[in-house]
Amino acid sequence: MEDAPLLRERLEAMLTAIPGVRTVGYAAEAEPAVEAILAAGADAVVLDIQLAQGSGFDVLRALRSRAPQVAVYVLTNFASEGYRRAAERLGARGFFDKSHDISLLRETLAAGVK
Repeated sequence: MEDAPLLRERLEAMLTAIPGVRTVGYAAEAEPAVEAILAAGADAVVLDIQLAQGSGFDVLRALRSRAPQVAVYVLTNFASEGYRRAAERLGARGFFDKSHDISLLRETLAAGVK
């Protein structure tokens, strides 16, 4: 299994290579994630379902009510259809499997950057 910081670094390098994309932070817990997203004024968020405390679903719920304009893209190893439907119901604009869809996530984000 790949080390989480290494995966995050690789993902950041791939995504920040998209013109107009920059990383504004990371959070391993739901509440600090929401606060950081709001403080940064983020336009888009790449979010995992599994967090050290809370879950990505907690973040999605909070953003839906507090900052519905933020585009949230879920990137997770828990890519079951049930999780996909739950994420979409909570407002995720995309749902991607870490094992197979990282390039698709990049393409999706690149298409949305203006």
